[in-house]
Amino acid sequence: MEEQGYQLIDSGHFRKLEQIGPFRIVRPSPQAVWAPRLPESEWQQSIAATYTRFSGGDGKWRFQDRAFRDGCIIYYGQLTFSIKPTEFGHLGLFAEQIENWQRIRALIARHVAEHEETFRVLNLFAYTGASTLAASQAGAEVVHVDASKTSVSWAREHAELNQLSERPVRWIVDDVSKFVAREVRREQHYHGIILDPPSFGRGAKNEVWKIEEHLLPLMEQLRQIAAPNFSFLMLSSHSNGYTPKALQNIATSYFHDMVADPQYHLDEMLVFEAQTKRALPSGASCTLYNGPAL
Repeated sequence: MEEQGYQLIDSGHFRKLEQIGPFRIVRPSPQAVWAPRLPESEWQQSIAATYTRFSGGDGKWRFQDRAFRDGCIIYYGQLTFSIKPTEFGHLGLFAEQIENWQRIRALIARHVAEHEETFRVLNLFAYTGASTLAASQAGAEVVHVDASKTSVSWAREHAELNQLSERPVRWIVDDVSKFVAREVRREQHYHGIILDPPSFGRGAKNEVWKIEEHLLPLMEQLRQIAAPNFSFLMLSSHSNGYTPKALQNIATSYFHDMVADPQYHLDEMLVFEAQTKRALPSGASCTLYNGPAL
């Protein structure tokens, strides 16, 4: 199938209209509190699928074009993705992370050029692997950890699509906190740490994760596995209250003294409408890295 990309066409009334390869779809977007730019007729035209989220938090797809059930292959952010609709309304792609992937590549390339050593990255809550693949493209060794066996299998599929399956990546299905605790005991160390923790989740053995209870203890553990010449921490979130500045305060508390020349890049992660460039807020990000500034 021809590789095609991703576009946000329009947003508003708590929805977003997206082009995914050859398919046009509608999904919920709680941040889209404004009015749509396009008339409702445009939102109904040639729609392949619509996802509706119910009050209890679950949801359901309605497929107008059944071909979308099988997904498609797209190229976005210098990566190839296998897009598949999931029962949670996800597709295997978080488009708002695109600038983070480029930042990962740049930070790793700079560190390797300066230190001429193997760069080790730990990617936690790693989902379908875009950040893992960006790090791998830059030449890093990566440990990819997610509690979902389905997500890790999907990430490995993405590695194959991007011709990175032979790169040094460890694919781990495990509870993140338990895995990191073992890495502390094993005295493993990493030059870069990436994490995008969910608000709520369950580990591989049904362990409960709550961001407000478990993120800070996890950060304390991660501090213990930072390499002596630690390069960067990339912390992002889609949870209410975890703004870029809040993430910076967390990063500062645990990692500011881990780098020689601490620099911060704060982002409200955005996806831009293709025609108007109106921005749809889609999460927050903070990258703490060793200077100079990018």
